[in-house]
Order: sequence, then C-alpha cells, then structure tokens
Amino acid sequence: MPQAIKKDAEERMEKAIGALKRDLATLRAGRATPALLDRIQVEYYGTMTPVNQLANINTPDSRTLLLQPWDKSSVAAIEKAIMKSDLGLTPSNDGSTIRLSIPALTEERRTELVKLTKKFGEEAKIAVRNIRRDANDDIKKLEKDAISEDESRRHQDDIQKTTDRFVSEVDKVLAAKEKEIMEV
Repeated sequence: MPQAIKKDAEERMEKAIGALKRDLATLRAGRATPALLDRIQVEYYGTMTPVNQLANINTPDSRTLLLQPWDKSSVAAIEKAIMKSDLGLTPSNDGSTIRLSIPALTEERRTELVKLTKKFGEEAKIAVRNIRRDANDDIKKLEKDAISEDESRRHQDDIQKTTDRFVSEVDKVLAAKEKEIMEV
C-alpha cells in the first residue's frame, strides 16, 4: 500500500513538471512557435474556444505566425482575442488570414518574461509540495493500523527525496527557459 502511494505521488509530480513545460512553451522567446497561441481563447458563437481549434497555425519563417481560420467569419474574433492577450503582438489581417510578426525582444520585455517564468516555476513547486503533503497524509493514515511508525518515517523520507528530485527538475527547466529568453 505505501508503494502505491509513493508511485501515485511520483506520477502526479511528473504531471506537474509536464504542465510547467506546457506553460513555458506559451512564453515567447524571440522566435515564432504555434505554442505561443495555446492560451488564447476566442469567443466563437458565444463559447470560449481555443484559437488552435478555429484556425490552422503555420510558421512560414522564424519570426512569423500565419493563422488561416477555417471559418472566414471568425477572423475578426480571432484578431480581437490576440489583441486582448498578454502576448504584446499586433495581428495584421488580409481578410482571410491573420499574420503575426514576432519582433525581437527588448531587454525590458525579457526581464518581464523571466519574472513570469519564475512565477510559473513557483506554482509548479507548490504543486509538487502539495502532492508531497497529500502522500504524507496518506502514509500517516496507514500508520494508525497497517504499518509501524518506523516504516511510516522511512516512507515519508522516500517521499521527501522524490519531492527534492522534482523540485530540482523544476529549477533545471526554469534555468533552461531563462537562458533561452535572455539569448540575444
């Protein structure tokens, strides 16, 4: 039973790292990638819909995103959603496609992105620590009737080692993203 608790905790921690990587992929680091638009929601017939479900997104070059909406009537709504987003991009519309030019990042914008990266990292660390707390609570419940106090302590130590490993993984992911953002 304690092994299942530890395995579940480790799987949940891996999912937290995966969520962090997905969040960081939506941050612009000077080059165009369709992942930049993952967080953008468009109001489409009264429903908030992800932009990647309304348009084909291509990268014709390293500094341009090209959106080709499947429904031409959604062009204005997609353009409006991009303008309202925190990306800081201005779309250009030719009636049937939307072109996003990704300008070079300024030093000020780079430092803002690093701060945002650290915020995402702190949220991931909090998630990992919450998973640790839940696993330790489950182990303590088992201590009452199924396992000894020494076994409980040993399992909690194992959970702490796993937590430390995943927190250091978060730090590695953040360091790589910060390096990517600060590259000129």
